[in-house]
Amino acid sequence: MSRASSALFATLVSAWVSAVAPPAAAEIAGPAFAIDGDTLDVAGRRIRLFGIDAPESDQTCRDAEGADWACGTAATDRLAALLATGDVVCDPRDRDKYGRIVADCSAGGIHINATLVSEGLAWAYARFSMEHVEAEDRARAEKVGIWQGPAEAAWEFRSGGWSAAAAVVDDGPGHEECPIKGNINAKGERIYHTPSSPWYSRTSVNESKGQRWFCDVAEAEAAGWRPVGGTR
Repeated sequence: MSRASSALFATLVSAWVSAVAPPAAAEIAGPAFAIDGDTLDVAGRRIRLFGIDAPESDQTCRDAEGADWACGTAATDRLAALLATGDVVCDPRDRDKYGRIVADCSAGGIHINATLVSEGLAWAYARFSMEHVEAEDRARAEKVGIWQGPAEAAWEFRSGGWSAAAAVVDDGPGHEECPIKGNINAKGERIYHTPSSPWYSRTSVNESKGQRWFCDVAEAEAAGWRPVGGTR
């Protein structure tokens, strides 16, 4: 192939790639608030932070003395504080199975995903990305946040802890795998209760009224339910 022919071929290939390649996802910016430690709402769009997994809202961890502390609440509060530092901008990386945007986000120039991991308020979600593993190693070495003492990884807490908690509540068989209760209160608000919620045992699910069971928090959030005690 001549040099001219090679150049023409390269030009045609480049044009074809440009035509078929998906366009880069536009960044998302605007007013934001925290849903939990790794989920936020930006300008009305639900965002899941990429490459990290924070403690669940009702999860507790142990400090250096062995005392329980509300690591889930601490992660949510820290995310809220970071969001308040300045303009929030999220760069979409993917979508999860519930349709939520998975993104890297910053506020006031601070990379939120990395900050939460480095401060010991989230795990590096190595199942999906190795991007924050080194930051997690440093946080563990410094014994900050969840690394002060024993802490069950959020994904283990969801799969094991909730099932165990749900098993002792008499709601009939069949809810061990999907134990989260989606309740609709008198005001018509859709609120979900995880098995470790203090109101879990007092909350019933009446499916004839539109109430339902969820397998995990992401599913509940995607369906439009909010956590008990919080606002969407």
